[in-house]
Amino acid sequence: MTTLLVVLNVLYLSTPENAGQISAVKLLQQQIQQSWKDTESEPIRVLVTGAAGQIAYSLLYSIGNGSVFGKDQPIILVLLDITPMMGVLDGVLMELQDCALPLLKDIIATDKEEVAFKDLDVAVLVGSMPRREGMERKDLLKANVKIFKAQGAALEKYAKKSVKVIVVGNPANTNCLTASKSAPSIPKENFSCLTRLDHNRAKSQIALKLGVTADDVKNVIIWGNHSSTQYPDVNHAKVKLQGKEVGVYEALKDDSWLKGEFITTVQQRGAAVIKARKLSSAMSAAKAISDHIRDIWFGTPEFDGSLCKPIPVVHDSVNLFQGEFVSMGVISDGNSYGVPDDLLYSFPVVIKNKSWKFVEGLPINDFSREKMDLTAKELAEEKETAFEFLSSA
Repeated sequence: MTTLLVVLNVLYLSTPENAGQISAVKLLQQQIQQSWKDTESEPIRVLVTGAAGQIAYSLLYSIGNGSVFGKDQPIILVLLDITPMMGVLDGVLMELQDCALPLLKDIIATDKEEVAFKDLDVAVLVGSMPRREGMERKDLLKANVKIFKAQGAALEKYAKKSVKVIVVGNPANTNCLTASKSAPSIPKENFSCLTRLDHNRAKSQIALKLGVTADDVKNVIIWGNHSSTQYPDVNHAKVKLQGKEVGVYEALKDDSWLKGEFITTVQQRGAAVIKARKLSSAMSAAKAISDHIRDIWFGTPEFDGSLCKPIPVVHDSVNLFQGEFVSMGVISDGNSYGVPDDLLYSFPVVIKNKSWKFVEGLPINDFSREKMDLTAKELAEEKETAFEFLSSA
């Protein structure tokens, strides 16, 4: 379109003094420009909570520059935080303005839920009560049930029913379930929680061990809770070596590492980052959030067995080993892996047209079964504790 307008401008400037020809070229210019305006995307309204925090600080630029929703998608960016953080949030707002990002049609900083949740297309719920020294897990759950019950109710009251909700604040799985239960008119399939950071960590560990890039590794799985009981599974993962895809177990030939140190490294990576930085993961968390949302928006890659040749795949009944899948915390209803219904549990999924489906038919060995059941048990216990607070909150 831009090239055509340049050509017309050249024609207009070089056309002889013929009023009819000049008028015709000018009219065509105007029609094309109007058509261009008519086909411009409508802005989407995206909320980030905990917007004055360090994860949001690493995330917001990626949202604003088109890396998440595409280079032609205008955005109204809504930033929500608690009242004591509004001074810091004003600084974040100023920095976003100073980035001069053309896709940001408006930036709204607020501490009011009725403003923040209005007409949302996407809600990224980053803010939560962090675990403090001496705090029991049940106390953490109680504090966050209150937050996510209120945010779920705000989604129910103010947001579009088509809103996509991504929960990042920990305990992310149970917080996500709490928000979903508090917004009954929004489809529960629209709620997901972040386990992509764990997924990316698993890919990275395999890549480092084999001396390849993370892009050469696909189809790792994070099962269960975003906690130390999560199960990073590479039984179905593949790696590209010397132009050929092979299974990770076959490539590494180190079962003891894959069943031991690899799993604990991924499970405890967040704690290791805190020990080293004295702060929790922010840059890697923001990257994982971007990956998660981008896959919801554009779909997961579809391949014919190579890592670089896309083909169309029908997802009505998903049982594909040739495709690429990702890990995402979603409602467990209807899964074929023996995970109880009504848990927010991380599964391997594929996504098309902004809808996810379980990857079905993956064989589960006894080692994996035990790990998957353990993390499901923890989630069931979290749910029970949280819902006791939910009914009284």
